[in-house]
Amino acid sequence: MVLAFPRAFVTLVVLAAGCSQAAGDAPRGNQGGDAGAPSAGSATAAGSGSMSQAGVGTTPGGAGGTGGSGNAGSGAAGGAGLGASAASGAGGMSGGAGRSDGGAPSAGTTGVAGSGGRVSSGGAPNAGRGGMSTSGSSGAAGRASAGAGGAGGNITLWLAGDSTVANGETPCPVGWGKVFDALFDDRVSVTNSAVGGRSVHTWLYNVQKTMDASGECTLELEPSGDPVLQSRWTAMLNGMKAGDYLFIQFGINDGDPSCDRHVGLDAFKESYGVMAAAAKERGAQPVFVTPTSSISCKGNMAQGTRGAYVTTTIDAGKEFDVPVIDLHAKSVALYTSLGFCPLSGGDVSASTTGPVGDFFCDDHTHFDTPGAKQIAGLVTQAIVEQGLPLASYVK
Repeated sequence: MVLAFPRAFVTLVVLAAGCSQAAGDAPRGNQGGDAGAPSAGSATAAGSGSMSQAGVGTTPGGAGGTGGSGNAGSGAAGGAGLGASAASGAGGMSGGAGRSDGGAPSAGTTGVAGSGGRVSSGGAPNAGRGGMSTSGSSGAAGRASAGAGGAGGNITLWLAGDSTVANGETPCPVGWGKVFDALFDDRVSVTNSAVGGRSVHTWLYNVQKTMDASGECTLELEPSGDPVLQSRWTAMLNGMKAGDYLFIQFGINDGDPSCDRHVGLDAFKESYGVMAAAAKERGAQPVFVTPTSSISCKGNMAQGTRGAYVTTTIDAGKEFDVPVIDLHAKSVALYTSLGFCPLSGGDVSASTTGPVGDFFCDDHTHFDTPGAKQIAGLVTQAIVEQGLPLASYVK
């Protein structure tokens, strides 16, 4: 079944790092620049690690222009990119700092600064330079900071998934997403929007209990014909900004034969493609994660349990040019290395003690806090092994 690409996917908005509610776009600043003066860049403050771009003065002499101000997003801002020299002349005032109101402009830079017409310029999206407008007297310039994917500014890791990712309950179950934040330095915040019991469709959409002729569960539609989106996805779309990461892990509940959770393999892959495209449009990096395996033993060896949803996730990564972390394979290898097999009684239960009882809840799927920490460690291990730019943020 081909899903229409929802109109909400083309809205570009950003949110301060953390679990804040989404806010709308703040406007761009007015263009500065007087006759015969170096031109000033747009003066707005950017949200955490967002991209910026400034004008470069080219006309010698005259008083510098004054950059306009705009509304700024809350949250730490990435440093501006490298300055570009213009012809000499008195520098104008830098753009005024916008107020912090939960929204964020798409770009923000300083105005003309300092004698000699030097301006501070942020890089284009995906160039790895975060933008930050400055306020105050003439000559103020943006803080220099560079790096891949907006490194140097704060970023958010957005998590979409099921109960093995979700924050869960104390003591059980605890998903790996609950302890993910502790594995990164203080430039990173994690917004965990994983929900227990969800397939990729029930996480994204309002899904009916009926199945259509294609064998997929019927989606509730807007009058436009686009699927009705769950609020957790729209909040993520509103908050995601350049330099962020979106981790997607489903495939445990999707194999349910009945609606509303059932998702066929083609629809599963297509949904991953829709989510990846939405992240890329916002300058964020999607990462697909194969579902963690339940503990199942064959003699002294653990064996995989998620079947075709694992291979479909890997195939989706190839098709949509998205990195894939094979957490399924890594979890199976971990269970074997920890000596979990053979399991007494063939499964995990409330009476299971020792390392297996500490790792899992009273079943063969969900993790207690020690298990969640080890699974989260496998994810960061893969980030480093694959050389993702996010590796520079790992503790």
